[in-house]
Parts: sequence; structure tokens; C-alpha cells
Amino acid sequence: MFLEADVLGRSLIFGLIPALGTSVGGLIGVLTPHSRESYMDFGLSFAAGLMLVASFTSLLIPSIELSNIYTALAGLVAGVVMILIIDKLTPHEHLEDRFEGPAKYRGRVKTLYLMVFALLIHNIPEGMAVGAGSALEFEKGLALSVAIAIQDVPEGFAVAYPLMGLTRSRFKALSLAVLSGFSETLASVLTGLVIEISQGLIPFILALAAGAMIYVVSDEVIPETHKYGHEDVATLGFVTGFVTMLFLDSLA
Repeated sequence: MFLEADVLGRSLIFGLIPALGTSVGGLIGVLTPHSRESYMDFGLSFAAGLMLVASFTSLLIPSIELSNIYTALAGLVAGVVMILIIDKLTPHEHLEDRFEGPAKYRGRVKTLYLMVFALLIHNIPEGMAVGAGSALEFEKGLALSVAIAIQDVPEGFAVAYPLMGLTRSRFKALSLAVLSGFSETLASVLTGLVIEISQGLIPFILALAAGAMIYVVSDEVIPETHKYGHEDVATLGFVTGFVTMLFLDSLA
């Protein structure tokens, strides 16, 4: 089968799987009339736990095995710096109304667009991770893609539900949630394209994606799960996601 040999083809197919997960979560979000904040905290924490384990077991460890610790560390640091720069230079607003980016854009760009920018920043590392994983063994790449799709379901919900309140439109909220998912597909394909051009970059890109995901987990996801005071629920969700990813990784 061509997918077993074609990295770019796998990056596309694998990249569509998380987009589907985000879309399912978005659909649940727009169809839910009322929700408890603790549900969102659990879902996002679940995603954080899963992403953190995936960063190590599916990205960093393979990077070290394919090259050495120095290449992996260089990629890790580069990934953190890359998202840090994007985070600081791109005006965006988190779901809890926390503005970040150049101050000159505050109040001059619609809140909806600021939130969309935040979603794109959040999804870039996940798409990169899927694209980088497509260069690994077929089973491992598929397992990583499915794992990210699973954690994208609560993320899709967490995107669509507040956006529905902001836009007062189920169609707009769902459309933005779906588009945020397909941004992962685009990031996956672009990453796969880079790997196709130079196979020697695989270890570095694996670690780069890991660093980017770790930054997003620490800076974006975990703070959002503690904003309503449901720390116990958030911790339980984190551990559940952590264990789930370990289990999925053991099956690959």
C-alpha cells in the first residue's frame, strides 16, 4: 500500500484524522445547550496529559533513537522558541479573555478573530507532530494521529461552545471549529513535505514538534484548565489523558 512508503501521503491522511476529531467535538459543542465548566476543564486537561506523553514517547524518544541527544535537544529548544516567537508576535485572545501579542492590536481587532488566531497557534504543534510522526513506522504514526484526534474531541468542544456564545450562530461556531481542525491537516502536510525534501531532518523535526507541543501545553492548555477553580477535576483529566496515551503508544 502506498501509504506505507509515502511520507507525504501519510501526512495528509493522518492529518485528516485529528481534523475529524475536532469536527466531532465542535458538533457536540454547538449542540450542547448548557455545560458545566468542570466538563471543559476535564476535557482540556485530558488533552494536555495526552499531548505531554506523546511529546516524549512518540517524538523525543524516536528523535534520540534516530540521531542523538544533542540533535533532540536542539530540536526541542527550537520548537519552544518558534512557538514563543509566534505567540508573542501574533495578536490573539484566549478563551478566558487573556490578550497576548503586540499591545497596539488590542481593541483594534475583533475578539472573534483574536480567538481564531489563538486556535491556530494552538493547532500548529499538533499538526507538526502528526506530520513528523508520518515519517515513523506506519503503526506508530497512525497511533499518534489517532491519539491526537481523541484529544481533539474535547478541544473541539472547548472551541465551539464559547464561540457559539460569542457569535450567536451555531454555523459560525462549528465552521471555525472545523477550520481550526483542518489547520492541523495543513501543518501536517507542510511538515511531511519538508521531510520528503530532506529525510535527514526527521530527528530534528520530531524534536521540534515535541518542543512546540510542550510549550503549548504549559502556556496555553494547563492555565485554561485551572481558571474556574476545578483543580481536582483538571488533575484527574490530566492523569486520564496521560495513561490513555501510554496505553495507545504500547499498542503501536
